[in-house]
Amino acid sequence: MRRVDVAVVGAGLAGVECARGLASRGLAVALLDRRHRLDRGVRTTGIFVRRTLEDFALPEDCLGPPVRRTVLYSPSKAALALESPEDEFRVGRMARLYARRLDACGRAGVLWLPGARYLRCEPSRGGSLVLFERRGRAESLRARFLVGADGAGSPVAADLGLDRNRRFLLGLEEVYEGCTLGEPAFRCFLDPRVAPGYIAWVVDDGEAVHLGTAGSTRGFEPQAALERFKGSLPEGLLPAGPITERRGGRIPSGGVLPRIGCPRGLLVGDAAGAVSPLTAGGLDACLRLSAFAVEVAAGYLANGDPAALEPYSGVRFRARFASRLFMRRLLEAFGSPLLMEAAHAALRTPPGRLLARHVFFGRGSFPLPAPAAEPGFTS
Repeated sequence: MRRVDVAVVGAGLAGVECARGLASRGLAVALLDRRHRLDRGVRTTGIFVRRTLEDFALPEDCLGPPVRRTVLYSPSKAALALESPEDEFRVGRMARLYARRLDACGRAGVLWLPGARYLRCEPSRGGSLVLFERRGRAESLRARFLVGADGAGSPVAADLGLDRNRRFLLGLEEVYEGCTLGEPAFRCFLDPRVAPGYIAWVVDDGEAVHLGTAGSTRGFEPQAALERFKGSLPEGLLPAGPITERRGGRIPSGGVLPRIGCPRGLLVGDAAGAVSPLTAGGLDACLRLSAFAVEVAAGYLANGDPAALEPYSGVRFRARFASRLFMRRLLEAFGSPLLMEAAHAALRTPPGRLLARHVFFGRGSFPLPAPAAEPGFTS
């Protein structure tokens, strides 16, 4: 039976970053994912914000052109345009980025187990027995520590007795590669008829268009909402090219979970609820929390002192999300197009424009210290 220091379950961006970081510290790491290839089945739009772009050396060829313009639409399609002098957003070419980071994992010595469907983990002397199915056969390995990077529903969280996400948005989008609508822009639509409790969007960076919607799970049907949204778009904002990809899934919307670590393991990414409750952006939180998780887990495995895990507590982070959680509840309360129209009118006032600029162009990030630049990140 294989024995490793750390088993990482889930090879999204959080999982590959944790696996690579821990292996680079000399730990024996196994990375499991049910997918056979990470460049297929991408589920996220992958919008990187300015603060992330400034603090992390992301590979240039894994990013689309910069976007500086945001347009916010009311239900009646009244538009509020916001311009920034900075490069505020870049859409990640996520399939390429995942493949690049998996290569980096291999160079760091990570044991890659594709096509491994996680079944459960059981307490075992000195850690956990991790059971999974691969190539139609049951397999297992022993790990001193377990990292749950297995998404919003996280079976690992349940097996470790950690907190699990209870509040979600459902999202669905279409991607049109090699297509543009003109000037690059991040267009957001506030309309509870097509995106109850959230937004619909058309993101065009000049090379590809991402068109989608998301809403609360209760009674929300993403496919029907997406078709209504497409039918309501102003002239010129519906891409003419063929759909090259469809993406969808659940997005945690309740903020960072209180209990995300224990002596047997910890959670990262969506599994930890590390997604902005307001914008549903998770990539900045993913990178920062993953870097912090590597430091905490490596320290704990080096000395075996449970006190080393104490800083890894969602309770410490949730206070910083209080205003975003409040605005999330406020957004969910605007279930009437008339109320949303009034809210949009308020955003067009000078104080409202300042608030809108803060939401879209503010440099806030996940409440952790920015990690030092890692020499191997761009490789």
